[in-house]
Parts: sequence; structure tokens; C-alpha cells
Amino acid sequence: MKGLSICHSSRASSSLPDFIIFFITFYAHKLESAQFTVIGPDHPVTAIVGEDIVLPCHLSTRMSAENMEVRWFRSEFTWFVHLYQHGKDQYEQQMPEYHERTELLKASIMDGNVALRIVNVRPSDEGQYRCFVQDGVFHEEALLELKVEASGSAPQISVEGYQDGGIRMVCQLAGWYPEPEVLWRDRSGQLLSSSIKTKSKDERGLFEIKSSIIITENSNQNLSCSIRNAYINLEKEPSTFYISDFFFPRMSPWLVVWSVTLVISLVFISLTLFLFKLRGKHLNTISKLQVDLEWRRSLSDTVTVTLDPDTAHPKLILSEDQKSVRWGATRQRLPNNPERFDSWACVLGCEGFTSGRHCWEVEVGGGEYWAVGVARESVRRKGWISRSPEGGIWAVERDWGQFQALTSPEAPLSLSRVPSRIRVCLDCDRGQVTFIDAGDEAPIFTFLPGSVPGERIRPWLWVGYRSRLRLCP
Repeated sequence: MKGLSICHSSRASSSLPDFIIFFITFYAHKLESAQFTVIGPDHPVTAIVGEDIVLPCHLSTRMSAENMEVRWFRSEFTWFVHLYQHGKDQYEQQMPEYHERTELLKASIMDGNVALRIVNVRPSDEGQYRCFVQDGVFHEEALLELKVEASGSAPQISVEGYQDGGIRMVCQLAGWYPEPEVLWRDRSGQLLSSSIKTKSKDERGLFEIKSSIIITENSNQNLSCSIRNAYINLEKEPSTFYISDFFFPRMSPWLVVWSVTLVISLVFISLTLFLFKLRGKHLNTISKLQVDLEWRRSLSDTVTVTLDPDTAHPKLILSEDQKSVRWGATRQRLPNNPERFDSWACVLGCEGFTSGRHCWEVEVGGGEYWAVGVARESVRRKGWISRSPEGGIWAVERDWGQFQALTSPEAPLSLSRVPSRIRVCLDCDRGQVTFIDAGDEAPIFTFLPGSVPGERIRPWLWVGYRSRLRLCP
């Protein structure tokens, strides 16, 4: 037993230095890796809706982050805004709302600069962001806040009618973010607090506000309406209005005559509306017949179109027969020729049309992000493009389950069902593009005659994240 005890003691004493060496080596390695901290701005970053913004972030020690992991995220680590890993950008788990809207600025990444650019800022981009950098087992992060604002229309005052013995005044404004404060003032500049406000948001998430106030004959009749930005405490130039005594209601012998006239007018208006309703039903029947005729005409104007690989964005993968295209996870190494789109994931058809009617079908069943339509041959291929008639594109789009026509601004579409095939009909002679659900022959949208200019027009597709489109034979 004594010998056994001696042997045990000897073994323990020999393993103790090994543990100390391991402990020192581990923490020395950790200290060696921990040679940087991540620094962001110490104040909120402000962006304007529709413009681009750079979120600054850098390493405190001047060192290269080229071989590190740089992850920009909000609340969920795995559901990121942008990820740079293994020397390249990764998009597999990117938040859909940031698709094709982010760019890690790599020009100075060798100096530890890992700033992120967000293009076409939206109100939903507002909030906190985390700049996370990892090198081996060591990582650091910085927290920063993005505030978004938009300056919309100036306040406009209007008279809406008589109410509670006075005149109801309304101040309207639109296109603002965040929600501004509406201020009513009298002639001396004193605030008037007895107002009623209604608000809503447009399709871009910007505020539309109506603020009303009742002005009586005995109150101050010279008033103004202005708005104040909640972030920068800036007040917009007020709109001023003066109400004469003549406009305030009084009892008079003419009131009875006015009331009788109003009743007669209401009867006349009701009769007119009834006749228009009958006429509307008749026109609706004619419209359905026109749609059916348009569909039958399109069957005889069908053409075969293929996709032009020289125009395809490097992330798009075309089939060998040039009839289908899908989103690729990585950017292909393709020649950056003048014809190729380099910002938006677009591709043009090989065929171009200058006259006559031409129709083709596109299968759109794969993916939540796509757009189908036509573009003029001279459409911009490099940098940020305007996907609208002003930018030379006429198309309909599905974006995160929402359908819309790419007008300016976009027009939401209320479809009875999700189409699996869309028929595109281009009438060059009339300058018109029509989109039809090839499944149930229901009309989707029509760009009115004269919308498309008289130049060479080609098929156009935009293929978003994990989407696939196919030209039908």
C-alpha cells in the first residue's frame, strides 16, 4: 500500500506541470488572438429614405480583416443582414428584405475597415445593428443605431365644412418618416391644442396625416399649420390661412331656400349615380369581352424567345437551351462586357421587336422574388437601375408574397390567385404591354397605349433570391 501511494504521488506531480503548460499555452494563444476591438459610432447614424447609407465599423488596431468573419446582424445572429466569410460574401441565410441591398466595403478591409453600405434605405431599416468580427476563436462586436427619416410634402390647409357651430379646417401632409408632430398656431404664434388627427402609411411605410381643428367666429381666425421632425427638431415652413366672418354660419331667411335646393340636388345626384351604375355594368360586360378577345388574339401572336447569356447577371445560371434561368448562390466569373447587368440580377431575351404584336409565356412558379416584362434595348446595364418605365422597363413583380406593377411609384395588384404562368403581350404599334394569367385567362395589368416608346424592345426578367423562371415553348 505504501508503494502504491508513492507511485500515485509521483504520477500526480508529473502531470501538474503538463496542466500548467497547457493552461499557459491556451491563454497565451487567446491573448495573442485578442489584438483588436470592434468600434462603431458613438451616436446614431441618420439615413434618408430612398438614398444609400454607410454604417461605419472598424478594428481599433490597424490590421487586415480580409481573412476574418464579418457579420452584420440585428436581433438574430444566424438571420443576418450581411455576411463575409472565407474571403467572400455569403447570402444563404440573408434576411430577404436586404436582398441585393447590402455591400461590405472592401476597399480598405486590409486596414480593418468593415463598413456596410445599405442602398435604397427603407423605414423598416431603422433600428439597432451589430457589427461582429471573428478571428479564430476570438470575436468582438459593436452596437450601433440607424435612424431613418423622410421629408415629404409641405402642410396644406383646406376647408372641409361646417361643424359644431364653426368651420372644420384640415391640415394634410404625406411622405414623412418618422411620424411628424403637427402644430396648429394662432396669429400670435400660440399653439392650439384642440385638434383631431388621423394617420396612415403608404406602400413605402411613410406617414400620411390629416389633422383637423374647429374654428369658431369668436376664436382667432388667422391660423397656421406646421410640422416638426421628431429626430432633428426641425420645423417645416407653416401654411397660413385666414377665414373671413362671411364664411361662418348664421340663421337667415335664405337658409330654408338653401335647404330645399340641397334636397333637390341630392335627389338629382342619386338618380345620376343610379344611371351611371347601370352604365358601369354594361361597360364591365364589354371589358370582359375585350379581355377575352385580347386573349384569343394573343394565341395567334405567340413567338419563341430565348435568353441572352451575354446580358445575364453573374449570379444567374442559364440552362443550355437558354429557356430557363435560376438564382445562383455564388457570383460566376464572367466577362464584364458592356451588355451584362452587374447590379440587379436581370437578363434580356435574345429577340428584339420594333413592330407588330408578339406574345410569350413565362413559368413563374419557383420562388418569392421575380419580375417579368419587357425593356428597351438601351436599358441601363451597369450600377443601380430604375425598374420603371422611366428606366426603360415595363414589368410586373412578386416581392415577398406581394404583387405589384413596376410603375412609378409601384402599383399594388390584387390578384384572385397566385399565377403559375404569365403571358406577356407586346404591341409595338400601339406602344402597349399586357400581362395575362395564362392559367385562368384573367388580366393582371396593362401599361396603357403609348407607354412603350418606338424603339427595339426585348423580353426582360429579374430573378431574385432562390427563384427560377422558364420561358414556355
